[in-house]
Amino acid sequence: MSGSPFSPAGRAEACGGGPVFLFFFLPFVFCSCGEKGPLILSIDPRMGMMGEILTIRGENFGSPGDESYITIGGIPPTGSSYIEWRDDFISLTVPEFGEAGLVYVHRGGKKSNPMLFSNKATLPQPMERDEVGIGPRIFSITPPSGSVGSLITIKGSGFGSSREESGVFFAWNAESSLAAPAETRNAEPESIEVFDAEFGYDLWSEREIRVRVPDGAVNGNLEVRTSRGNSQPVSFEVTEKSGSKTFKDKWIYSFSYSVDIQAAETSLPNTLYLWMPHPVTSSSQRNTRLLSRSREPFVDNFRGATLFQLTDLAPMGKERISQSYLVTVYTIETSVKSPPVRLDTGSPVATIHTQPTSLIPSDDPRVAEQSKILTGREANPYEKARKIYQWFIQEGKIQRGFLSGGITEALEQGRMDSYTASLLFCAMARAAGIPAIPVSGVLVSRTLTASRHYWAEFWLEGFGWIPLDPALGAGAAPPSFILREDRASYYFGNLDNQRITFSRGQTVLSQMDPRGRLAAHNRDYALQNLWEEAVGGLESYSSLWSDVTISGIYAQ
Repeated sequence: MSGSPFSPAGRAEACGGGPVFLFFFLPFVFCSCGEKGPLILSIDPRMGMMGEILTIRGENFGSPGDESYITIGGIPPTGSSYIEWRDDFISLTVPEFGEAGLVYVHRGGKKSNPMLFSNKATLPQPMERDEVGIGPRIFSITPPSGSVGSLITIKGSGFGSSREESGVFFAWNAESSLAAPAETRNAEPESIEVFDAEFGYDLWSEREIRVRVPDGAVNGNLEVRTSRGNSQPVSFEVTEKSGSKTFKDKWIYSFSYSVDIQAAETSLPNTLYLWMPHPVTSSSQRNTRLLSRSREPFVDNFRGATLFQLTDLAPMGKERISQSYLVTVYTIETSVKSPPVRLDTGSPVATIHTQPTSLIPSDDPRVAEQSKILTGREANPYEKARKIYQWFIQEGKIQRGFLSGGITEALEQGRMDSYTASLLFCAMARAAGIPAIPVSGVLVSRTLTASRHYWAEFWLEGFGWIPLDPALGAGAAPPSFILREDRASYYFGNLDNQRITFSRGQTVLSQMDPRGRLAAHNRDYALQNLWEEAVGGLESYSSLWSDVTISGIYAQ
């Protein structure tokens, strides 16, 4: 919509045989310099039906000649919807788009504060506070809109004194393929839960929840889901001032992996703990479902791994643990407006993921110096990350397969693999003040071959995670993997769906027994610090961890 939603001054129009309203506006002198923007004080009703009259009261609404208009849930009503417009009062007919949403008054390029309008046809009316019931109820969300990573407060009742298996879910949606059936393309938007990995839960109590808007969330309904039921959905607007993120080209993978154990010298009692990686859930990898498992776990999906316990193994005894899963993966494409992005210095994501670790030594003088050389005086974190990525493409000499040595050796020798490239990117990004994490998993070729692979993500305030793959950008792909012609530019900010992710950042696990003897696996398909722990009389044993085996790919 452009210009005024009204007819020109002095012209009358009637729609559907309704009353005709005439609007005459006197000439005035307009000066935008220092002028106050529109302010909404109230809307009535807050919850209504399409076709009803909505009234908006406030200040500085101006007149239609100021290029003023309304949006509800991001959609501007047609000109025939408006009934009256004054500087402090607007009335209009609720349009038939059937959604709840935030109401804004726009005037001369300025936007008012939001007010939430809910449509009774699609949004159940919240229960009254004194109504009997134990399920969760939402009374208010403050603020009613926010960007990814921002903290919001949900007040209500019946949330439970602790979170346990409960969660807060935001709207999430993917771009449907034109080849998909119509009923699939028109399906309701899915939802995405607040992520623990993004430190999303700040407070959980019976009457108040504080959460951060998760990566991948979009405008739509927000719900609190507990074992006692789900709350009524309440509209929440996700603001995206820095760009857009699209999920498309859904692929579904079925896959399996296993570990074989053979005991050698043992005495009773003895225990062997095995931490098997669990495929992660993220904004682009979703709907993880267990298909089969050879034995019940000791602890299921704890911090990204499933813990199995083998007790009192006999000499030369053999055990096998296998798991198979189904997971949905989307291609992710991002578009970032530059330069209106800035460094995030206050969020938990920024605080934690800019710190040096043993895996990501961002405080190493050589790493810090190289990062400073590459980024120079650049202040924009997105452009800083791009400059670092381009160095890997042009100078990194990333090779197929895996090399010996860590990231400092890779930096000194000028040769690296996907593992050291992903870790070194994160170290350089963190040295430049950019939150970054390494990501690990497998690449999947069209011949159903899965190969261990590593890439990275960095965080932009108000936008979320941006993916990149230095190895594929440089052309260092497994022989059976078909690379894109535009790989160098594509793999900064975009990621294909030909991969399964097992860890985002390093999964840090704690041993079960302080006397346990630990075993770790370097450069495997998951970045976790602990894989095996032998306790008691298990003097010696052997373990064989299989590769990930792809059994099927289903494109939709």
